[in-house]
Amino acid sequence: MNIYKKVVAEIQAASHIVITAHKSADGDSIGSSLGLLYFIEKLGKDAVVCHPDKAPDFLDWLDTSSIILMDENPEEVTAQMQKADLIFCLDYNATNRVGPDMQILLETATCKKIMIDHHLNPEEFPTITVSETTASSTSQLIIDLIEESGHLDLLDEKIGTPLYLGILTDTGSFRFNSVKPRTHEVLAKLLAAGVEHHLIHEKLSDNNTETRLRLQGYAMSEKLEILYDYNVAIISLSKEELAKYQYKKGDTDSLANLVLSIKGMKAAIVFTERDGIMKISFRSKGAENPVNMLAKEHFNGGGHANAAGGMSDLTVEETLEKLKGLIPQYFQK
Repeated sequence: MNIYKKVVAEIQAASHIVITAHKSADGDSIGSSLGLLYFIEKLGKDAVVCHPDKAPDFLDWLDTSSIILMDENPEEVTAQMQKADLIFCLDYNATNRVGPDMQILLETATCKKIMIDHHLNPEEFPTITVSETTASSTSQLIIDLIEESGHLDLLDEKIGTPLYLGILTDTGSFRFNSVKPRTHEVLAKLLAAGVEHHLIHEKLSDNNTETRLRLQGYAMSEKLEILYDYNVAIISLSKEELAKYQYKKGDTDSLANLVLSIKGMKAAIVFTERDGIMKISFRSKGAENPVNMLAKEHFNGGGHANAAGGMSDLTVEETLEKLKGLIPQYFQK
């Protein structure tokens, strides 16, 4: 029995299934969660999705009403996870990625756990681990689950739409080197299932708010610093600057990719002051310019070679200076 058939067997045997994903929701964590939820329902089983926090506003067009949020309804999430006999861990490789409150629930749960993820170095806490670090996204792995378990006939527009979203966002609209022939094979299956890909692109791209665009304009015109010796760019935004432009979650998500589009740029680093810490996004181009080790070794983070995240408890100015001092160690002139 292949591993995907084992996963489906566990779904069929379970009576209370909970789907979890990492803190700071993104397109792939939301997309894989909803895609798996709808697939489980097609199998004739019930499940609930419990996430640490809300998805960014630019994903509001998705129906996320079925997702129970830890930061809004901790009692309900606690109850759901305590009575679960199967917990899915999607798009994260370590228990601390769900935030401290959900981490306690996850680690104390005695039921079976199934990890489906594409990040490096997965922890060994699950009962079943599906870890494919070469996959473009966790959403792609959910499609692998559907197909390899022999249930491709169940794939439809409802299941496929959030999964397409997850692949789209986690590959930077199919530009990252994580895109492989298999990725396009999966996309073809989604289109054949009725997914209207052009509408998903429109909903993602054509929903900017005025304040988001003004914030991004300010960041590019006033806060962009380029270290030309290394072709690395940094943007830093304080809590006061974010407040001035009425920042909402997700407003700065595209900034690093925008900076990386500058001709000749090797890497882009964007950090924002939120919740008392600096949240850092690292993006780069090419195998010769990885950023995940910089994030892991100095900013309590990690991720993919060309797309990683981290954090700093220093001030804006101190974080900026620390980054500038580290750039020569990780990038060649």
